[in-house]
Amino acid sequence: MDCCTVSKNNTKEVAITECPSCNEEGKTVQLITIKSLLIASALEIIEPENSYVFCSNAACSIVYFSGNHSQTFMENDLKVPVYPKNQGADVPVCYCFNWTRERLIHSIGTNQGPSHQIKVHVQAGRCGCEVNNPQGTCCLGNVNAFLRSIKEV
Repeated sequence: MDCCTVSKNNTKEVAITECPSCNEEGKTVQLITIKSLLIASALEIIEPENSYVFCSNAACSIVYFSGNHSQTFMENDLKVPVYPKNQGADVPVCYCFNWTRERLIHSIGTNQGPSHQIKVHVQAGRCGCEVNNPQGTCCLGNVNAFLRSIKEV
């Protein structure tokens, strides 16, 4: 089952661990997410027997850390910029369908309806958030939250 599949029995257990740098709680990500997104030099040192956690704190430089805190990976260890850590306009909010902050802002007041378009793709089984999104989760929540935040301004 991929990360965007909604099931009636959605009891996926998520381990939460504190980041060794900022002490905020992070969320466990699948190893496939990390393997897909690390650059070669970082992938060469990953310890696949460890569990890994994503730190979403925008002020923290750590993106992933191992559950036993033996390894940390920063944004420069990844192939892509990391939402929400990187505030650039060209950073994807939806990694699968390349909805960047800038593209989402430009869609306001048009008939593009990014949330609807993304939802259609998700329902058609076209997303690959578990290998495209550094958070390892469906991007639609980030898209909706970002759209709400810019409408409030």
